[in-house]
Amino acid sequence: ADTLGDEWKGYVFRITGGNDKQGFSMKQGVLTVRRPKLLLSKGHTCYRPRRTGERKRKSVRGCIVDANMSVISVAIVKKGEAEIAGLTDVNRPKRLGPKRVSHIRALFNLDKKDDVRKYVNAYRRNIEKDGKVVRSKAPKI
Repeated sequence: ADTLGDEWKGYVFRITGGNDKQGFSMKQGVLTVRRPKLLLSKGHTCYRPRRTGERKRKSVRGCIVDANMSVISVAIVKKGEAEIAGLTDVNRPKRLGPKRVSHIRALFNLDKKDDVRKYVNAYRRNIEKDGKVVRSKAPKI
């Protein structure tokens, strides 16, 4: 990411997708820079079947990035030296959390003896009306 400019120095990105100049979306696992026509069915990315059992041969973009890409979607894997305004300078907590008891225990590192319901409140939301709290909302476990 050092080629993007000095403000991105030290950042490491993971490419999550993208489109080429004609609008064809990238498909993971297609190791080419071209646009092969693949036979896609239910469960594949880049295709939504309209009927049961329907398959269709569609053009998809390979997952190798070159000059013909117009949009590349990335996720930040490693934070760099400087903060990026509006992106890394604000710490946003996760709005949703796990509902399954075993997943809550793994997230908060709890034992079997601990009461899981106390930790679900860590992502409880208060619903306000006219400036005062009317009720609070938490996931049902």
